[in-house]
Amino acid sequence: MKKVGIIGGGGYTAGELIRLVLQHPHVDLQSVQSKSQAGKYLYETHRDLLGETELAFTSEVRYEGLDVVFLALGHGDARVFMENNPVPAEIQVIDLSRDYRLKPDAGDFIYGLPELNREVLKASSRVANPGCFATAIQLGLLPLASQNCLGEEVHIQAITGSTGAGQALRETSHFSWRNNNVSAYKVFTHQHEGEIYQSLQQLDPGLGAHLRFVPIRGNFTRGIFASMYTVCPLDLDEIKKLYREFYQASPFVFLSDANPDLKQVVNTNKAVLYLEKHGDLIYIISMIDNLLKGASGQAIQNLNLMQSWEESSGLHLKATYF
Repeated sequence: MKKVGIIGGGGYTAGELIRLVLQHPHVDLQSVQSKSQAGKYLYETHRDLLGETELAFTSEVRYEGLDVVFLALGHGDARVFMENNPVPAEIQVIDLSRDYRLKPDAGDFIYGLPELNREVLKASSRVANPGCFATAIQLGLLPLASQNCLGEEVHIQAITGSTGAGQALRETSHFSWRNNNVSAYKVFTHQHEGEIYQSLQQLDPGLGAHLRFVPIRGNFTRGIFASMYTVCPLDLDEIKKLYREFYQASPFVFLSDANPDLKQVVNTNKAVLYLEKHGDLIYIISMIDNLLKGASGQAIQNLNLMQSWEESSGLHLKATYF
């Protein structure tokens, strides 16, 4: 059993991570540190954990006896934390913030998209977990990039649930604003564009495509539905064959022959892809749960790879339609 600690335990992502760690067959949760929740039982903050654990949040950072540390801190806070509280080299680190995703500032962190960097991740001790939008969009585009088949323009519209904004209260996260409402934000300027482009260039160093990304706030709680199109010279059967071969070793990526809906992936670590061809355009749908495959589930997937465990260990989760 690997002994695990979590730094930053009060948010939605941390709550999912705690749940997954508690049910993992090869992991023992030792501590969850949170300044804002210190002294409380985990189930007092994450109320569904009542009866699952008697652990309480700690205020102090404790590395003694740990094999793995997850950083579930806010963006910008993880790097500050690492500078002020260096993690011993023998302890593996998985960071769920965006602080170490982009080169050259990543240092010795490996970008943790298993479908792109699976073999490298198996030998890694420092992993930067991808962003939620970035995960969905990359999974939709990587096979085309691998064959230099992305057109000059890639148009992307992706809608996300309210949990993607985190737990902190702000004008656009209040129920009265979010309910029965939709809005665009950070049009063509979203922070995940950098990591998407970085990964596409990893497969296609001469990539000249322009990403035109419009993020949308949805009026639902969780999930990401990404809709994309670009010019592609291949016919539909060739494209489907390319996608199936690219993801044949990926236990969580599925190509659907039927036009999918978001509930197929909510509460799971799955990514469901769907393809249509219209003239010279390839249309792609990519769907994930933003808190699982887009965050904590993917972090567990990376943990499994780092330990040489079955990649799906602790992630046999079922969608709930009703």
